[in-house]
Amino acid sequence: MSFNLFTMKYIITEQQLEKIKENILKLPFTAFDYDWDLLQKYIERKNFPPYILVGDLDYADNGNIQSLGSLIGVTGYLDLYRTPIKSLGNLTFVGENLYLTNSNIESLGNLTSVGWSLRLTSTPIKSLGNLNYVGKNLHLIDTPISRTHTEEQIRSMVEVGGNIYTEKY
Repeated sequence: MSFNLFTMKYIITEQQLEKIKENILKLPFTAFDYDWDLLQKYIERKNFPPYILVGDLDYADNGNIQSLGSLIGVTGYLDLYRTPIKSLGNLTFVGENLYLTNSNIESLGNLTSVGWSLRLTSTPIKSLGNLNYVGKNLHLIDTPISRTHTEEQIRSMVEVGGNIYTEKY
């Protein structure tokens, strides 16, 4: 079975772009006392608008986080080390580091850029999806990608500013 996919591009004015940006919430995680559940209740009351989290989101070793919902960006770092999360959903950017080591991540969803390093070590990730930029290092040790792609192949898919790690140090 084969699929024929078409990508549609829209041309919009600067004024239309600014209107879109106005509808994206920018929320400091500190305002919710770093409580993910409290933040999600607030987002639900607002009818799940797209939002950017200003600051860092550290949810390492948190067994509760299954989805990022309508989150489209994190200005700081995002730590999801050893979580059950499988997809990043609508997330498009992380300003600093993105830690997914030992998580259940299967898809990077809409993620296009990570400002610093991206750690995918010991995950079942098979594809880098829409990712096109990692500012520093890309860690792919013990992943299906590291077993099926060379560094050169990975660099042809993603602009990586630093090293690509595919083998144990």
